[in-house]
Amino acid sequence: MENSNSKNIGLKIALGILLALFLGTGFYTSKLYKEKKENEATLTREKEQVMADLSTMAKQYDVAILENEDTSEKLVDARERIQGLMDSLKISQNSVNSLWRYKKRFLALQDEMNVILAENDKLKVENSLLATTLDSTSVQLAERTVFTDSLLVQNTQLAEVVENAAILQTVNLKGFGVIERSSGKLIPTERASRSDKIRVCFTIAKNALVGAGDKELYVQVLDPKNNILGANEQVQFEDVVLNYSLISKFNYENRNLNICEFVAPNDEFEKGRYIVNVFNEKDLVSSSEFTLK
Repeated sequence: MENSNSKNIGLKIALGILLALFLGTGFYTSKLYKEKKENEATLTREKEQVMADLSTMAKQYDVAILENEDTSEKLVDARERIQGLMDSLKISQNSVNSLWRYKKRFLALQDEMNVILAENDKLKVENSLLATTLDSTSVQLAERTVFTDSLLVQNTQLAEVVENAAILQTVNLKGFGVIERSSGKLIPTERASRSDKIRVCFTIAKNALVGAGDKELYVQVLDPKNNILGANEQVQFEDVVLNYSLISKFNYENRNLNICEFVAPNDEFEKGRYIVNVFNEKDLVSSSEFTLK
């Protein structure tokens, strides 16, 4: 009898131990499952946050690209890399290592964006100032035909402003008829019948961004009937064909340079309004007009 009771007690103890182990395993498994779900939920939230941050960054680039008439390659390239990272993040697995890699790439892109957008804002301000200055210059050059001390002061100031442009600019452009004496002396005249040549004068503005050396500009003189005087030859720049009266060639030394050229008549000078244009390759850099009576 005692032996039977001992066996029953041992069996009960064994069953108790097994039940405790089962309950413990179930509790531990339940805890692990709960932690797994919590971790998955946390990773999903963090992934969604990184995706939202990338989307916000992409929108900032979209705004910057739309605000630029000449879209910067830096802006477009950075925007494409952000889109690529977003596409990759969408299909990535929710893991700590994977998410950490995306966060690091996001932080690097964020630092890059701060630099690029700061440069872009600075460039917009400079372009706005340059556009305002060039518009003002065009109006003044169209309205004035006589060289005065006041105009010289204004154009000297403008010459300092356009140093930010990496092309040669001209100021003080003027044209007028001249009588050429046998001695070589030149006498300005407003009479078409007495004019032997047209003298075109302008100043090459100092520009530290343009390297010194041999340069050339194209001068175009139109008579009252819109005929091009002088050589009337053509030069092509990509899809633009330019007819010019003469090529002004000079040695540029990174300082203001006064240039004067002469255009002979094709026949006789007509009475009326003459227009003088100066081109840097295909770009019109200054224009002026005068009248022969």
